[in-house]
Amino acid sequence: MTGPTEISDKRLLKGAKARATIARHAADVASVDGLTGLSLGKLAADLGLSKSGVSTLFGSKENLQLAAIEAAREVFVDHVIVPALPEPTGMPRLRALVDNWLAYVSDPVMPGGCFRVATTVEFDSRTGPVHDAIDADRKDWQAFLEKEIRAAQTQGHLTGREPHAVAFALDAIVGAANTGARMGDESALPTARSIIENLLGDGA
Repeated sequence: MTGPTEISDKRLLKGAKARATIARHAADVASVDGLTGLSLGKLAADLGLSKSGVSTLFGSKENLQLAAIEAAREVFVDHVIVPALPEPTGMPRLRALVDNWLAYVSDPVMPGGCFRVATTVEFDSRTGPVHDAIDADRKDWQAFLEKEIRAAQTQGHLTGREPHAVAFALDAIVGAANTGARMGDESALPTARSIIENLLGDGA
Protein backbone atom coordinates (compact mmCIF):
# COMPACT_ATOMS: atom_id res chain seq x y z
CA MET A 1 0.00 0.00 0.00
CA THR A 2 1.33 3.40 -0.96
CA GLY A 3 1.76 5.77 1.97
CA PRO A 4 1.22 9.55 1.99
CA THR A 5 4.97 10.27 2.04
CA GLU A 6 5.56 8.18 -1.10
CA ILE A 7 2.64 9.85 -2.87
CA SER A 8 4.03 13.26 -1.92
CA ASP A 9 7.51 12.31 -3.19
CA LYS A 10 6.08 11.14 -6.52
CA ARG A 11 4.16 14.38 -6.92
CA LEU A 12 7.29 16.39 -6.19
CA LEU A 13 9.28 14.40 -8.75
CA LYS A 14 6.54 14.80 -11.34
CA GLY A 15 6.36 18.53 -10.65
CA ALA A 16 10.13 18.91 -10.86
CA LYS A 17 10.23 17.04 -14.17
CA ALA A 18 7.42 19.16 -15.61
CA ARG A 19 9.13 22.34 -14.40
CA ALA A 20 12.43 21.31 -16.03
CA THR A 21 10.68 20.49 -19.32
CA ILE A 22 8.88 23.83 -19.40
CA ALA A 23 12.02 25.77 -18.43
CA ARG A 24 14.02 24.09 -21.20
CA HIS A 25 11.35 24.93 -23.78
CA ALA A 26 11.22 28.48 -22.44
CA ALA A 27 14.97 28.78 -23.03
CA ASP A 28 14.51 27.66 -26.64
CA VAL A 29 11.71 30.18 -27.18
CA ALA A 30 13.66 32.99 -25.48
CA SER A 31 16.69 32.34 -27.70
CA VAL A 32 14.50 33.54 -30.60
CA ASP A 33 11.84 35.81 -29.08
CA GLY A 34 13.74 37.07 -26.04
CA LEU A 35 12.91 36.61 -22.38
CA THR A 36 10.36 39.41 -22.56
CA GLY A 37 8.59 37.45 -25.29
CA LEU A 38 7.90 34.51 -23.02
CA SER A 39 4.25 33.80 -22.31
CA LEU A 40 2.89 31.30 -19.81
CA GLY A 41 -0.09 30.69 -22.09
CA LYS A 42 1.98 30.11 -25.23
CA LEU A 43 4.35 27.74 -23.48
CA ALA A 44 1.39 25.81 -22.09
CA ALA A 45 -0.12 25.55 -25.57
CA ASP A 46 3.22 24.49 -27.10
CA LEU A 47 3.60 21.66 -24.59
CA GLY A 48 -0.06 20.65 -24.42
CA LEU A 49 -0.44 21.79 -20.82
CA SER A 50 -2.94 24.00 -19.06
CA LYS A 51 -1.99 27.61 -18.45
CA SER A 52 -3.09 27.26 -14.82
CA GLY A 53 -0.77 24.28 -14.42
CA VAL A 54 2.20 26.24 -15.76
CA SER A 55 1.26 29.21 -13.58
CA THR A 56 1.14 26.96 -10.54
CA LEU A 57 4.66 25.66 -11.22
CA PHE A 58 6.26 29.08 -11.76
CA GLY A 59 3.96 31.61 -10.14
CA SER A 60 5.03 34.53 -12.32
CA LYS A 61 6.59 35.41 -15.66
CA GLU A 62 9.73 36.57 -13.86
CA ASN A 63 10.15 33.18 -12.20
CA LEU A 64 9.75 31.56 -15.62
CA GLN A 65 12.41 33.85 -17.06
CA LEU A 66 14.79 32.95 -14.24
CA ALA A 67 14.12 29.25 -14.78
CA ALA A 68 14.82 29.67 -18.50
CA ILE A 69 18.17 31.30 -17.71
CA GLU A 70 19.12 28.40 -15.45
CA ALA A 71 18.02 25.85 -18.07
CA ALA A 72 20.09 27.59 -20.74
CA ARG A 73 23.07 27.66 -18.39
CA GLU A 74 22.79 23.90 -17.90
CA VAL A 75 22.70 23.37 -21.67
CA PHE A 76 25.83 25.49 -22.09
CA VAL A 77 27.64 23.63 -19.31
CA ASP A 78 26.69 20.25 -20.81
CA HIS A 79 27.85 21.15 -24.32
CA VAL A 80 30.83 23.42 -23.70
CA ILE A 81 32.31 22.84 -20.24
CA VAL A 82 31.70 19.18 -19.36
CA PRO A 83 33.30 17.74 -22.55
CA ALA A 84 36.43 19.84 -21.89
CA LEU A 85 36.96 18.70 -18.30
CA PRO A 86 38.85 15.48 -19.17
CA GLU A 87 41.57 17.64 -20.75
CA PRO A 88 44.50 18.68 -18.53
CA THR A 89 43.95 22.06 -16.91
CA GLY A 90 45.59 25.03 -18.57
CA MET A 91 46.13 25.42 -22.30
CA PRO A 92 44.75 21.98 -23.35
CA ARG A 93 41.50 22.59 -21.49
CA LEU A 94 41.31 26.23 -22.61
CA ARG A 95 41.60 25.16 -26.25
CA ALA A 96 38.97 22.44 -25.73
CA LEU A 97 36.62 24.99 -24.15
CA VAL A 98 37.05 27.37 -27.07
CA ASP A 99 36.58 24.58 -29.63
CA ASN A 100 33.40 23.42 -27.88
CA TRP A 101 32.19 27.00 -27.60
CA LEU A 102 32.64 27.62 -31.33
CA ALA A 103 30.92 24.31 -32.11
CA TYR A 104 28.05 25.38 -29.85
CA VAL A 105 27.74 28.55 -31.94
CA SER A 106 28.26 26.96 -35.37
CA ASP A 107 25.75 24.17 -34.75
CA PRO A 108 23.30 25.82 -32.33
CA VAL A 109 21.63 23.67 -29.70
CA MET A 110 18.91 26.32 -29.36
CA PRO A 111 16.92 27.63 -32.34
CA GLY A 112 18.05 31.21 -31.79
CA GLY A 113 21.73 30.44 -31.35
CA CYS A 114 23.63 31.44 -28.22
CA PHE A 115 21.16 32.20 -25.44
CA ARG A 116 23.66 34.28 -23.50
CA VAL A 117 24.37 36.61 -26.44
CA ALA A 118 20.66 37.14 -27.15
CA THR A 119 19.57 37.79 -23.58
CA THR A 120 22.55 39.91 -22.56
CA VAL A 121 21.74 42.39 -25.31
CA GLU A 122 18.08 42.29 -24.31
CA PHE A 123 18.69 43.02 -20.61
CA ASP A 124 22.00 44.87 -20.46
CA SER A 125 20.32 48.24 -19.76
CA ARG A 126 17.63 46.93 -17.40
CA THR A 127 17.59 46.30 -13.69
CA GLY A 128 16.11 43.57 -11.53
CA PRO A 129 16.48 39.84 -10.81
CA VAL A 130 16.49 38.75 -14.47
CA HIS A 131 19.27 41.20 -15.36
CA ASP A 132 21.22 40.08 -12.28
CA ALA A 133 20.87 36.39 -13.16
CA ILE A 134 22.12 36.98 -16.71
CA ASP A 135 25.01 39.07 -15.41
CA ALA A 136 25.95 36.45 -12.80
CA ASP A 137 26.02 33.74 -15.45
CA ARG A 138 28.19 35.88 -17.71
CA LYS A 139 30.62 36.63 -14.89
CA ASP A 140 30.80 32.97 -13.84
CA TRP A 141 31.77 31.94 -17.36
CA GLN A 142 34.37 34.66 -17.63
CA ALA A 143 35.83 33.69 -14.25
CA PHE A 144 36.04 30.07 -15.40
CA LEU A 145 37.91 31.12 -18.53
CA GLU A 146 40.25 33.32 -16.51
CA LYS A 147 41.10 30.39 -14.22
CA GLU A 148 42.19 28.27 -17.19
CA ILE A 149 44.10 31.20 -18.69
CA ARG A 150 46.03 31.61 -15.43
CA ALA A 151 46.75 27.88 -15.40
CA ALA A 152 48.04 28.15 -18.97
CA GLN A 153 50.31 30.99 -17.92
CA THR A 154 51.88 28.82 -15.22
CA GLN A 155 52.72 26.41 -18.06
CA GLY A 156 54.52 29.18 -19.96
CA HIS A 157 51.72 30.17 -22.34
CA LEU A 158 50.01 33.55 -22.87
CA THR A 159 52.72 35.21 -20.79
CA GLY A 160 52.57 38.93 -20.19
CA ARG A 161 48.82 39.05 -20.83
CA GLU A 162 46.12 40.01 -18.38
CA PRO A 163 43.76 37.00 -17.94
CA HIS A 164 40.65 39.14 -17.75
CA ALA A 165 41.55 40.85 -21.03
CA VAL A 166 42.10 37.52 -22.80
CA ALA A 167 38.79 36.14 -21.49
CA PHE A 168 37.05 39.37 -22.49
CA ALA A 169 38.51 39.14 -26.00
CA LEU A 170 37.43 35.51 -26.38
CA ASP A 171 33.89 36.37 -25.27
CA ALA A 172 33.72 39.30 -27.68
CA ILE A 173 35.03 37.25 -30.62
CA VAL A 174 32.69 34.30 -30.10
CA GLY A 175 29.76 36.64 -29.48
CA ALA A 176 30.46 38.42 -32.76
CA ALA A 177 30.78 35.05 -34.51
CA ASN A 178 27.40 33.99 -33.18
CA THR A 179 25.75 37.21 -34.36
CA GLY A 180 27.40 37.00 -37.77
CA ALA A 181 26.45 33.36 -38.21
CA ARG A 182 22.83 34.06 -37.27
CA MET A 183 22.79 36.85 -39.88
CA GLY A 184 24.01 34.48 -42.57
CA ASP A 185 27.63 35.67 -42.72
CA GLU A 186 29.55 32.56 -43.80
CA SER A 187 32.86 34.23 -42.98
CA ALA A 188 31.95 34.83 -39.31
CA LEU A 189 33.08 31.51 -37.85
CA PRO A 190 36.25 31.06 -39.94
CA THR A 191 37.23 34.65 -39.11
CA ALA A 192 36.62 34.05 -35.41
CA ARG A 193 38.72 30.86 -35.48
CA SER A 194 41.58 32.69 -37.17
CA ILE A 195 41.53 35.57 -34.68
CA ILE A 196 41.37 33.17 -31.73
CA GLU A 197 44.27 31.13 -33.12
CA ASN A 198 46.34 34.31 -33.27
CA LEU A 199 45.26 35.16 -29.73
CA LEU A 200 46.18 31.74 -28.32
CA GLY A 201 48.86 30.96 -30.87
CA ASP A 202 51.80 30.80 -28.49
CA GLY A 203 49.99 27.94 -26.75
CA ALA A 204 50.09 25.70 -29.82
